[in-house]
Amino acid sequence: MNIGVIGSGQVGQTLAKGLAAAGHAVRIGSREGNKLGEFTTQTGIAEAPFVNVARDAEVVNLAVKGTVAESLVRELAPALVGKVVLDTTNPIADGAPKDGILQYFTAANESLLERLQAAAPTTHFVKFFSSVGSGLMVNPKLQGGKPSMFVCGNDAGAKKTASALAAELGWNVEDLGSAAAGHAVEALCQLWCAPGLQKNDWAHAFAVLRP
Repeated sequence: MNIGVIGSGQVGQTLAKGLAAAGHAVRIGSREGNKLGEFTTQTGIAEAPFVNVARDAEVVNLAVKGTVAESLVRELAPALVGKVVLDTTNPIADGAPKDGILQYFTAANESLLERLQAAAPTTHFVKFFSSVGSGLMVNPKLQGGKPSMFVCGNDAGAKKTASALAAELGWNVEDLGSAAAGHAVEALCQLWCAPGLQKNDWAHAFAVLRP
């Protein structure tokens, strides 16, 4: 697939490399398209401005800071019409964590995923890789076995695409339904980060266990 990664941070770089290694044609975006010279030299993954990456990709991976995600999606909406967008963002507020728990800028039963879907109604958003840190995103090796990645979104085809990509990156997939599940999935980021912020324990992931 032709995949565009919107976001030049660690999450974007990690997923870009992982998806490229899985055999996809990947391009990564930054605001001006000239930020990642060393990364592009090392990986061979081309960089371009956000709008170019969004326009040219079949599937877009949104990997930017949650506080800028909604405004960026509104800006890029014309380039995202009809496309699958894998949403890795979380609504993390700018303030400090409280007792090791990240603070969110969304309400208790509201999700950033739903805000993004409302900002670009003709785009097919799927929550994706929002409940684990970048160090474990690609082919995680954990004693308990293969971990679970939680997805949700309103379009069944988009979730099928997201699930296939997650499986290629080494994950079992749990489909939690429509975008209404977004706040439950996003809350997992708070839960995942708590051991790290409290005890510097970042080497873990969630798994759904069945008999």
